[in-house]
Amino acid sequence: MELFGGIGAIRKALIRQNIPHRVIDYVEIDKNCVKSYNALYKANFKSKDIVGYHAPNENIDLLMHGSPCQDFSRVGQKKGGEKGSGTRSSLLFETIRIIEKMNMRPKVVLWENVKGVLDKNMRTSFFHYLREMERLGYESKYEILNAMDFGIPQKRERIFVVSILGKNNFDFNKLNKTKPKDISEFLEKDVSSVYEVRQESMLRFLRNDPKNKNFKGRLMIIDKFAYTISTKQVRVPNSGVIDLGNGKYRYLTERECFRLMGFDDEDFDKLRAIYHPRKGKLSSILYKQAGNSIVVNVLEGISYELYNR
Repeated sequence: MELFGGIGAIRKALIRQNIPHRVIDYVEIDKNCVKSYNALYKANFKSKDIVGYHAPNENIDLLMHGSPCQDFSRVGQKKGGEKGSGTRSSLLFETIRIIEKMNMRPKVVLWENVKGVLDKNMRTSFFHYLREMERLGYESKYEILNAMDFGIPQKRERIFVVSILGKNNFDFNKLNKTKPKDISEFLEKDVSSVYEVRQESMLRFLRNDPKNKNFKGRLMIIDKFAYTISTKQVRVPNSGVIDLGNGKYRYLTERECFRLMGFDDEDFDKLRAIYHPRKGKLSSILYKQAGNSIVVNVLEGISYELYNR
C-alpha cells in the first residue's frame, strides 16, 4: 500500500529488485502525480485525499508513506507537524489513524522524510509518531541515509523509519551500500540554451561580484555530485548548477533530475510524453515530481533487506 504515493518510487524499487508484489491501493491527492504514476505502471488510479481515507480489508505486508515534508524542512517555513496543527506535515498522523482502523495491520510500515524532523524544534512530532506506532504494536528503527551511499551522485540525506509489527530484526547496517557513480553518467550532452542561468542576481553571486546584493540563497556549483534536488529547481536550485565556462552556468535538466532520483530514461520518456515541452519553457511539473520523490536506489536497498531478512 502506498500512501502519499507520489510517482511510486517504492513500486519502482520493488520492480527493479524483482520482488513479487501486488499493489493493494495507492493514495495521492496531486492529480499530476496520479497521472504520472498511471503512465509509469500502467495503472488506473484516481486522485484521493488521505484525510478520511479508509484502507480496504486486505492483508498488507508493506505500507509505504512519504508524508509531506515542507513543514519539517530546514529550507521551509518550519511550521512543524504536531498532530492537529493543520500543517501539511501533520498529515503524517493520518497514517496512524488509517492503521488503527485496519482489521489486519500491515506487517511493515516504512516512512521517509527530511532529516529536519530530528531538529530540536521539530523532533516532538517525530517521537510522537514513534510512540503512536509502539501503541499500535510496532517496534521502530530509524536511520538517516544518504543517496551518495547507494550509487547516486546526489548529496540527499533523508530519514527512514522501519516499523515492524512485533519484534523488529531489521538492521540498517546490513544495507548494501555502493560508491556513487561519476556525475558525468547522469548529465546530458548538448543541452539547450534554455537551461542557462540568466537571473542576474544568481550570476553575480556565482561570479563573486561585490555588486551582488539580491541573491541570498544557497547556490553551489556541481562538481563530483549534485546537492539535494528540490521541487523548484530553477527558482531555488538547491541541487547546484553546472559550470559551462566563460562565466556561463546552467540548471540541471528535468531528465537529469529524474536520473539523479534513480529513475530510468524510459520512465522519463513516458512522463515527457504526457507533459510536452513548451518552447522556451522548463517543466515545473516534472521538476516538482522529481524533487518530491524518493531516491529509488535507497528504497531498493531497504526493500531488499526487508524481503530477505
